Amino acid sequence: MINLESCFFFDAVEDSYEVTGIEGRLPDWLRGSYYVNGPARFERDGRRYRHWLDGDGMVCALHFGDAGVRFVSRFVRTRKLADEEQAGAFLYRGFGTAFDGDRLRRNVMLESPMNINVLLRGRELLAFGEQSLPMRLHPETLETLGEVDFGGSLNEVTPFAAHAKLDPRSGNLLNFGISYAAERPALHLYEIGPDESLLRRRHVRLRMPHSNHDFGFTSGHAVFFLSPMTMDFERFVRDRASVMDSLTWEPERGSSILMIPRVAGGGESFSVAAGHGYCLHVINAFETGKRLVLDILELERPVYPEYQPMPHLFASAPRCSPVRYVVDLETRRLDQRIRLGYDLNSDFPAIDPKLLSAQYQDFWLLGISATGGSGTKFFDVLGHGSWAAGNVDDQYRMPTGEYLAGEPTFVENPHQPEEGFVIVQHVNTRTGKAAFLIFDAFAVHRGPVIRLPLRHRLHPLFHAGFYPSAEQAR
Repeated sequence: MINLESCFFFDAVEDSYEVTGIEGRLPDWLRGSYYVNGPARFERDGRRYRHWLDGDGMVCALHFGDAGVRFVSRFVRTRKLADEEQAGAFLYRGFGTAFDGDRLRRNVMLESPMNINVLLRGRELLAFGEQSLPMRLHPETLETLGEVDFGGSLNEVTPFAAHAKLDPRSGNLLNFGISYAAERPALHLYEIGPDESLLRRRHVRLRMPHSNHDFGFTSGHAVFFLSPMTMDFERFVRDRASVMDSLTWEPERGSSILMIPRVAGGGESFSVAAGHGYCLHVINAFETGKRLVLDILELERPVYPEYQPMPHLFASAPRCSPVRYVVDLETRRLDQRIRLGYDLNSDFPAIDPKLLSAQYQDFWLLGISATGGSGTKFFDVLGHGSWAAGNVDDQYRMPTGEYLAGEPTFVENPHQPEEGFVIVQHVNTRTGKAAFLIFDAFAVHRGPVIRLPLRHRLHPLFHAGFYPSAEQAR
């Protein structure tokens, strides 16, 4: 059994410095900023959070420039963080931790720690948490600049998920949120223009109050794999239960794929049955002719229970496979289900971001080599999958005691688009040191080619992205 306590229960450091001691050669074309967000505080005043999703959000950046690489880390200055710093104690209920006297926003929703996702949109860096409006950060210093309500079109109780996505063709921001009213659960779909104007808002009734984390989009549709894990909102409010304790897995009710037209006049929303699996993260979606393709990481059962109790994670990690669903848009029937022969517990799928909603072949993910075994586990495999090859055979496994975290982020060589890197966070439980590793994106089995060491430990973080400098983007 591994001991992850040293990875989670320590004081995170807010800092800014030039990275020194770099191992390997940074190419001249690697210019821009890498951002990653995730939970980074799990204890205050003798109280410890139970669940990985509970920690306060911290955003970290690697700024790659002509003079070298600058690392920056700062907490997202949420209302929750400010109130708890002043009190010197946790005050608000977490995703997986409830306690006597805990608080909610307006007594109906979590006060988000903003610890899931981060996107650079134009010159604005946005940090996202679940069911809450994003926070604007300074893209260089990571200073928190305030909440974003998109010109007043949304408010602080508008359901707004953490997995907002940028359409690389239009520049529009797409996102969703779910209302969990017991008798009228509904999904809200938003499309927001580059000027922050709300271009479209759709409202779709759901057959059950799905707990849904992610989605995909195509040129014509927003696409949701709705698993039969449901949220008991009444228990959350009435019984003062955590979100985790308010969720129920009901596989007998079946999963479905919901397709919502992005534009008015695009037809009605519709669903197709899709077995009984669970999806936390979508890989990508696209349309080709009259067929819609949705690629997901499909698990045997929900993974959220594996995020607790801290720090004993993934004790019975469910198996997971990349699965492709093909829907005929004319007949509105499921045409194909294609499963790749890979079944490690895996997460954080990523692709070349310019190929979101377009046909693609390559994707990257993190996996757990000890899937199927007992005891505490964590991500120690970087995998490169290919739909063309039909496998995830290009893999690198970390040495014993070393782990990976955060979304493996693809960076394209602008001079040779068939080449690129993948950036991923490195956690070493043997030395207590942290770093970021850079791999050859199309030969990850060779191991890291560049290592960027940090001066201090770093909590395992979540979602990330890389944004080339203006010169490189041209």
